[in-house]
Amino acid sequence: MSKTMTQEVREARAAGIRALNSLRRAQGYLDSARNWGIFDILGGGMISGLMKHSKLSDAQRCIDQAQIDLDDFRRELMDVNVPNVQIDGFLSFADFFFDGLFADFMVQSRINESREQIEEACRRVEDVLRQLPEV
Repeated sequence: MSKTMTQEVREARAAGIRALNSLRRAQGYLDSARNWGIFDILGGGMISGLMKHSKLSDAQRCIDQAQIDLDDFRRELMDVNVPNVQIDGFLSFADFFFDGLFADFMVQSRINESREQIEEACRRVEDVLRQLPEV
């Protein structure tokens, strides 16, 4: 492998690891939001609702960063002739201006859907990282 290709593979691997780390941070915040959401549904009150939404905001920030990192990863993969990783459809979190049991269940459902999407994105990034040649 040429010196240039070795450098390109290193850059692609580093971009993939950054994307994976951003996705995992988002997943951690979603886990926390899910736990606060359960507490909120069970009657946790205003504090649990605020904590849940705070964790959702943190997760959204990480998802935004993950999308940037995934774009970088895709660009780097073009330099090493590895098929692009297809990770689309991240959930945009809606702000709910009302509260109540139905709204809480909707938010909880969206948290779970987002977690599944992030888990799938992590699997795809890990698969592509495994395909990269060793340097």
